Amino acid sequence: MKIEVVDKDGSGILNKLADAIGASVRGRFIDIPEKLGEGYMTGFNWGNDLRMMIRNYYLKEEIVLERKNIIPEGQENVIFFLSGIFDSSVQKEKLLPEQPNVFICMQSVSSVIAMPQNTFFRSITISASRDYLKQRFSELQHPVISNILSSQDTFAYETGISPAMVTTAGEMIHQLVPQSLESHYNKLKCEELLCHIFAMLLQREQTPASGIHIKDIKAIYSIKFYLQSNLDKAPDIASLAKEAGMSEPKLRKLFKQTFGKGVFEYYQFMRMQEAARLLKEKHLSVSEAGYELGFTNLSHFSRVFEQHIGLKPKKYSAL
Repeated sequence: MKIEVVDKDGSGILNKLADAIGASVRGRFIDIPEKLGEGYMTGFNWGNDLRMMIRNYYLKEEIVLERKNIIPEGQENVIFFLSGIFDSSVQKEKLLPEQPNVFICMQSVSSVIAMPQNTFFRSITISASRDYLKQRFSELQHPVISNILSSQDTFAYETGISPAMVTTAGEMIHQLVPQSLESHYNKLKCEELLCHIFAMLLQREQTPASGIHIKDIKAIYSIKFYLQSNLDKAPDIASLAKEAGMSEPKLRKLFKQTFGKGVFEYYQFMRMQEAARLLKEKHLSVSEAGYELGFTNLSHFSRVFEQHIGLKPKKYSAL
């Protein structure tokens, strides 16, 4: 199913998406129709400066959402899309979890969002005005943060999901406050998530950040998805650069600027995240997980795993 949503006034897409898929409304919750899947969307609006949408559902068929933003002049909002943020330890069989990460861009960037079937979406989207963000984070000295707060160029950044973010998000889902305090409570939690995101960004190398063209964003993400789909093969930078239509130095620069890691470093990071999933959720043995991810030397696999996860794979799988 392909849906086109046009956001002309910056009010968000929650109700527009609900109308497009025929969802029913239950208070502040929008329930996914049974024919399409199960779960809900919900959100809060604290004026033009801060809004939040929560997605907690799975789909039986793929939905491709083409979002076109037509933002009034002078209104500059930054989008923080936190995917895979909720605990997925209790998961329906045959459903895939979202890849956990935080994607940051300007709201004015029109986008196409693919929501595959049999995938559980557990995400939070925060839209914050630059004025609002500057009031709270302008004292932070870092090129990436300065770019988010002030740059007139297009930008795209991605960072990981920290345990603190998962905890905060879980408290939003399982909140224990009266309904009369819901809005205030969730605003505080929303601000808490922003603090955790900026804390993650502060850990990056302080290298100058430059604007990035939308076509280059698409090319960089095509490379990311290629790496995700080929975790058993070491990346060939020359071939990836040629496929992306850019030079190797440009590819290396834009990739590290976007993800905070070089191509091979990011590949190893995703590789170890998948290894952890295979050990914990699929209950594979250490040798089975290592071989599935292309390692021929299990001692090397164990060393790389410990570098990224903090524990040797055998000890991690026993937890």
